[in-house]
Amino acid sequence: MSDSKICIDWGNSLVKIALFDKNDKITDKYVLQADEVITQLHKEITPRRTFSGAIISSVTNQHGELLEALKEITPNVVVLNSKTSLPLLNAYSSNETLGADRIALACAANAAFPNNNNLVICIGTCITYNFIGKNKTFRGGAISPGVQMRLTAMHEFTEKLPEVKVDGDLMLIGYDTETGMRSGAVLGTTAEIDGVIAMYEAQYPDFNAILTGGDATMFANKLKSKIFADPDILLKGLNQILNHNVPQAR
Repeated sequence: MSDSKICIDWGNSLVKIALFDKNDKITDKYVLQADEVITQLHKEITPRRTFSGAIISSVTNQHGELLEALKEITPNVVVLNSKTSLPLLNAYSSNETLGADRIALACAANAAFPNNNNLVICIGTCITYNFIGKNKTFRGGAISPGVQMRLTAMHEFTEKLPEVKVDGDLMLIGYDTETGMRSGAVLGTTAEIDGVIAMYEAQYPDFNAILTGGDATMFANKLKSKIFADPDILLKGLNQILNHNVPQAR
């Protein structure tokens, strides 16, 4: 029975779990509701396996029970926070407010493309632009509203604009208010991402862009820029951080 490593990304609505082997390959993935995690951990994930290490990245404080459960299967449990040792230099000045997901993205990009200046664009509730220099330094980037947040803001901050979902007819020239709002939100976001990539490309040689996040598939084929899409890059970054903190897990 070979050891596995368990990497957990606890988000606002879903919990994503990946198991890695000793060669840093993903062997299993799970996407669960928060109230399913403990049950599935005991029923499906941990039986017939041994674990050399575990890491949790969480945007909530709801993972306490999970943390205790993980300590029962491995003594090597890392909770990613501002004090966690990293395999790269973090030059972000307000480290206490830096999302753990952003630093995990940075670590994964640096490991995958160590000879590039990397920009990881994560499209979800918000869009984060995360720049990692080829000198293994996370520099920061930018944060802007995600596409659904833009639609919601137009509805909530005006008196007459309706509530509009992302899914639906999408065209350059909207034929009514709903399609006009969707066109502005989706195509505006597309133009923003292309524009930001172009600015980085103009300033940094050996530049590489990576797209990820829950809404990445919506934009991957709309962007003009050359971009590498990886839906698992955050989990891969957690695995890199786990390897750095628990050498025996490698």
